[in-house]
Amino acid sequence: MSKLTRLAAAVAVAGFAAATLFSHPAHAEWKPKGPINLMIGFAPGGGVDTLAREIIAELEKRKGWKIIPVNAAGRGGALMARKLKNMPNDGTALGMAITGSFGYGMLASKNPGYGLDDFTYIATATAGQVGIMAKASKGWKTWDDVVKAAKGKTLKFGGMTQQHADVNYLLEQKFGVKFNTVLMRGGRAVLNALNAGDIDIGYGAGIQARAVRAGDIVNLVSGLSERLKVSPDAPTLKEIGIPYALGNFMIFVAPKGLPADARKALADSIGAIIKDPNTKASKFVRARYSGPQVFTGKQLDDMMAKRIKDAKTLMSVTN
Repeated sequence: MSKLTRLAAAVAVAGFAAATLFSHPAHAEWKPKGPINLMIGFAPGGGVDTLAREIIAELEKRKGWKIIPVNAAGRGGALMARKLKNMPNDGTALGMAITGSFGYGMLASKNPGYGLDDFTYIATATAGQVGIMAKASKGWKTWDDVVKAAKGKTLKFGGMTQQHADVNYLLEQKFGVKFNTVLMRGGRAVLNALNAGDIDIGYGAGIQARAVRAGDIVNLVSGLSERLKVSPDAPTLKEIGIPYALGNFMIFVAPKGLPADARKALADSIGAIIKDPNTKASKFVRARYSGPQVFTGKQLDDMMAKRIKDAKTLMSVTN
């Protein structure tokens, strides 16, 4: 073989190798092998449900995935978690609830039917702006006003989780008042009961923001470790002598064993939608909640483990 022939052959081989390399991507993008069933752990019309559906619509538009939302409300997300635990772990079965569904609420249940390690945690979206709220027409402007109104009578206090009920117990002990705590299915139900006069005060996780801005609802206390964006004058629980915070993140989860590529693809896609200020989902969390707060991967796993530890500390005080 002549030198020229050998050179031509080498060029041909190199060209074939290059063509093969560029025609077959090293890492194909993950996509579900069928429709995704997304179980929503809270009732229709509430904050978790609304955000889930906004994200679903954007995922379908951006990725071309088919996603079927199903409400599985009950027991603060526990009913959804029980069902999700035994579903396929290939990315076609997801759940959306709050971090408390896999923390305080789970631990407070005598028989939750699932544990922290039964799931793969995909991504958080935002944190609820938890506040103790009342109708403005009550005339209560501060927590002291509530305490005065509660002297000699029992106030009906609407909540959403066992954690709310336990914090109410601490409030009763500190301020010498009595509450009839009624647990409801989501912040929308609490707000509706408040407006109907069925309860006197209640917890909202952001659903009340529009009504607060309109002057119809007053946030009396922030349930977070910081003051509320919409009610910066309302003190935190810690500031009134209760050293705990009630904040929860809205979170997407899957059954344990979700492949790493599926977890990353889902987390990246959800995070991009939440962080994009032009999406309805992002506008929703910026207007009503704490804005985009996306945690994924090891950081999210570590956060969930810490929340279990914090929950056990509060439960040791109230039980």
